[in-house]
Amino acid sequence: MIEDFAGALPQHGPIAGLDLGDKTIGVALSDTFRGVATPIQTIRRVKFTLDAAALMDLLSKRGVVGMVFGLPLNMDGTEGPRVQKTRAFARNLSRLTPLPMTFWDERLSTVAAERALLEADVSRRRRSEVIDHVAAAYILQGALDRMRHL
Repeated sequence: MIEDFAGALPQHGPIAGLDLGDKTIGVALSDTFRGVATPIQTIRRVKFTLDAAALMDLLSKRGVVGMVFGLPLNMDGTEGPRVQKTRAFARNLSRLTPLPMTFWDERLSTVAAERALLEADVSRRRRSEVIDHVAAAYILQGALDRMRHL
């Protein structure tokens, strides 16, 4: 739960938002005071060990103190195979790092990210390059907004 996650965090330090896909991991980071989420980059997935190494390298360089995983629930709120894959990735990653982790409902985050990029008149090619880490920023911003009201 987001309350437990917030309680496990140090007072300051950036949090990572992660949008896990089959081929990519979108990464966004908050500022130190956790007010704003910023899209950072998309990691191309290869296999878990390489994906985890790339992710942990990025997070350690940025001083990240916690992770928020987008949870791809079905529109009716049920959990499907994508949720199971996300939970398994987080469970495996938790064996490699003591960083606190939580999940945030990511329904429609990619739709919102796509809409924002269209409104900004971003080309189709550029949208495909940035959509995952922009979606990660939407996920993270939702969690940050919720934690601000705890």
